[in-house]
Amino acid sequence: MTMKLALISAAAALSLAACQKTDQTADPADPGTTNPAVNAAQDATSTAVGATSAATVGQMTTAAFVTNAAISDMYEIEAGKIAQQKGQSAGVKDFGKMMAADHTAMSNEMKPLVAAAGQTPPAGLDERRKGLIDNLNAAGAADFDKVYLSQQEAAHNEALTLMKGYADNGEDAGLKAGAAKAVPKIQAHLDHVKRLQAGGN
Repeated sequence: MTMKLALISAAAALSLAACQKTDQTADPADPGTTNPAVNAAQDATSTAVGATSAATVGQMTTAAFVTNAAISDMYEIEAGKIAQQKGQSAGVKDFGKMMAADHTAMSNEMKPLVAAAGQTPPAGLDERRKGLIDNLNAAGAADFDKVYLSQQEAAHNEALTLMKGYADNGEDAGLKAGAAKAVPKIQAHLDHVKRLQAGGN
């Protein structure tokens, strides 16, 4: 019952976040942009929803794991491409390039395991990740690196929880092994994000 309540709460928060996406107020200084404060609040809401979802999904069905793992990789690839174009520091641009390459490789490694488990991954992003991508595209030059790295910290914490949860509690042996193999790579990404946030490389 507790897990059902957590999922219902996460779904409600996700619906609220999606609704808020259409109610953004324009920045008075630039009518063509959305309000950075609203976008930051949406990213924070997404972080909370993602953490709750990853903690429960990692211990649930194979189908839910496959969906969330695939969407996580798709988001990382798309966000990485944006960071290569909009990143202000060489560190962020390089990290974006690494994310696009590493998560493409991770996704390709998972494909035969997903097929062997009889699962079909989703074709596109969910509304929550679409909102994160929208906020990256809307971020101004002065704020982009901070917004991207904040999203990356949350996304890799979420992915780490998801992979560890399935590696420990998953139903499919092949996917459990794939999740366990992904954990150190995701941890390395998270450590890199934290170095960049601290002003390192």
